[in-house]
Amino acid sequence: MSHLRIGHGFDAHRIEPGDGVALGGVRIDCAYRVIAHSDGDVLIHALCDALLGALGEGDIGHLFPDTDPRFKGIDSRQLLREVVRRVHERQWRVGNVDLTLIAQVPRVAPHVVTMRSVLAEDLAVDAASVNVKATTNEGMGHIGRKEGIAAHAVVLLTRG
Repeated sequence: MSHLRIGHGFDAHRIEPGDGVALGGVRIDCAYRVIAHSDGDVLIHALCDALLGALGEGDIGHLFPDTDPRFKGIDSRQLLREVVRRVHERQWRVGNVDLTLIAQVPRVAPHVVTMRSVLAEDLAVDAASVNVKATTNEGMGHIGRKEGIAAHAVVLLTRG
């Protein structure tokens, strides 16, 4: 039996004029808001999907359906903590995570260190095991037109 498992996650949400977004567990004031059932944190949603994928347990839509009023407006960190609890319950630990935000707005570079720290806390790992990076879509498509944001996540789980 392998002592390593890899998972990949992806999430995307529409955005519209508003007063800020949650990304990587950090509230960022900006002129947009995410349209979502929860707080719409695409980085955490992609991360949850990657963790669940590594476990072979589907996705967050199955675990936390947007048809369930209990999850309306929920802080995505709560969802992440539940997924991490499941990871640990199955005797796995997070080795490292690599997250990529794809967005024209907001500018996240000033928040990356805080995101890494917040996510590391919820993942029960050192911040050095969490990488967060961002790229634009070079003005192309719905992301480039500031109509949406997206994120990819890759995780490595280790036995232990």
